[in-house]
Amino acid sequence: MKIEQSTKKSDDKLARYLSKDLHAVNNLIKQRMASKYAPRIPEVTAHLIGAGGKRLRPMLTLAAARLCGYEGPFHIHLAATVEFIHTATLLHDDVVDESPRRRGKPTANLLWDNKSSVLVGDYLFSRSFQLMVETGSLRVLDILANASATIAEGEVLQLTAAQDLATTEEIYLQVVRGKTAALFSAAAQVGGVIAGVSVSQEQALYDFGDALGIAFQIVDDLLDYTGQADTIGKNIGNDFRERKLTLPVIKAVALATEAERAFWHRTIAQGQQSEDDLDQALAIMQSHLTLEAAKNDALAWVAQAKAALVHLPPHALRVMLENLADYVVERIS
Repeated sequence: MKIEQSTKKSDDKLARYLSKDLHAVNNLIKQRMASKYAPRIPEVTAHLIGAGGKRLRPMLTLAAARLCGYEGPFHIHLAATVEFIHTATLLHDDVVDESPRRRGKPTANLLWDNKSSVLVGDYLFSRSFQLMVETGSLRVLDILANASATIAEGEVLQLTAAQDLATTEEIYLQVVRGKTAALFSAAAQVGGVIAGVSVSQEQALYDFGDALGIAFQIVDDLLDYTGQADTIGKNIGNDFRERKLTLPVIKAVALATEAERAFWHRTIAQGQQSEDDLDQALAIMQSHLTLEAAKNDALAWVAQAKAALVHLPPHALRVMLENLADYVVERIS
């Protein structure tokens, strides 16, 4: 898919528009990740936060607040909260997945150890709750606390569904809504809440973040099979080697011949993989057009995200969020 110039690097355009707010968020993050007694906390946190992430989730909070006319200081607190929650989940995920790379760099658990990653993640979760409490909004606290619980629930569901060839697209969607979309939707929603929007506009922001997060995860799953290692910051085929049932594989299993099902049983269910199995997995998915089908699903979720924005005020930021939704899928070349 060719990337159109109108939406190319839409995350960069949004970051430039929000640059002053993002600078304030980064300063607040640096302040709050400090520890008087445990210097390893800022060391581990800085390694991950400074590794080149897009700050996409905090930008959703900032953009939603500005789009809805907010002029106060607490959107900065909420954006930092969202980034802390996200960073904490990444630290925990890399331990669970035993990942060696994150954003093109060695993971914190590889550079330090699993104990440090888990405990620093716990610290960041605690810091995030301190920040959200400072806004004085019980509604904000309710939304972000629920999102944190949903993220953990999604990760556990993924763990229990892993290597189970009976996993359906419905279960996959539940996992994605938990581990990824929950923070996207909460990030956008709290930006509106802090601005005092109507119930319908708050719902529109939630719906936008939910659909965007689902599309984002589907695309990430596709990039694991079709991307470039130097671009996506991890090795191609990691999901296959880790025996994760992502959407293109789930679709391929559903359409599998008897021989293909035996292949998936050996490689995913039993974990018996040889050097050429990734190429065979790709060939099977291509033969059933499941990579294309998954991309079409992502496009449908992007359309839902853009449709939700219609209920929000006309604004340059609304156009940027529409373009951002398109760019999420256009990461697939």
